[in-house]
Amino acid sequence: MYTIDLGNVDEVVGAFNAGAEACLDASCRNGSIDEISAPGKLIATGDTHDHPRNFRAVLAAAGLDGEFGAEEKHLTLHEIIHPELPDDQPIDYSYRGLTRIAWLKAEYPELVHVLLANHELAQAIGSGIMKNGIRVVDAFNAGVNEVFGDDAQRVHDAIKRFVLAMPIALRCRCPQGDILCAHSLPGPAMMGRFDPSILERDLTTDDYQPRVGSAHMMVWGRGYDADQLEDLTERWGVNLFILGHEHATKGYQVVEPNAIVLNTDHERGVYLPIDLAHEPTLAECEHKVVPIAR
Repeated sequence: MYTIDLGNVDEVVGAFNAGAEACLDASCRNGSIDEISAPGKLIATGDTHDHPRNFRAVLAAAGLDGEFGAEEKHLTLHEIIHPELPDDQPIDYSYRGLTRIAWLKAEYPELVHVLLANHELAQAIGSGIMKNGIRVVDAFNAGVNEVFGDDAQRVHDAIKRFVLAMPIALRCRCPQGDILCAHSLPGPAMMGRFDPSILERDLTTDDYQPRVGSAHMMVWGRGYDADQLEDLTERWGVNLFILGHEHATKGYQVVEPNAIVLNTDHERGVYLPIDLAHEPTLAECEHKVVPIAR
């Protein structure tokens, strides 16, 4: 399926540049978000963290794995980089998975929706994240530097362009009410500083600033409560939120009254198929989630 030499700097940089252009120029892009409408089908995912088996599974579910005659569906992808690493060799090569996804976005600009997430944003702006005692931004940089040597900065710059071109959400306009797919929502304590109009405008440099920018808050929130979800439902006209970011041991977690958190990055990872002509209720989402390891 892929025709990229992942050790060739020109091909890797070209894939990221093409992916960035596709993010910004796709007809589904509207300001800071992607928008799609019924009819159509969607495969919604949670964090993938460079999990190769689960990534192949969601590609196949979306009909984007190159199999002849497969029905092509919309696909969300986010939190792609920074997998679990061994303590004795904290070097991360997940730029490879991110390159493949940039290529995929360029190939299917109207179907693949690569959403901004906190790990990609941290990598792009150089802010630190600790994961199991490892500085994952440094580990990712080490992988790129090892592979590309003197040309590594070209790759880092191309990755930043791709990440900062990503939409912060996918809005699905459905007959029964809209669905919003995003990496996360601002935490309840952030709401006083958060600009909810971010879904209706272009992103600015200030939006990415740690702890104060609205895009930054949008990808770092957790611990939602019913009052917050109901407030955002009213502000944004959204009936259902499909999110990631938080760990869900069984692969998904329901947050009343109208949100579901998906994980696609571990052995109990799942995805959620949705017919946009028949928006599921929150209870129906629980029954529709598909375990990848079956």
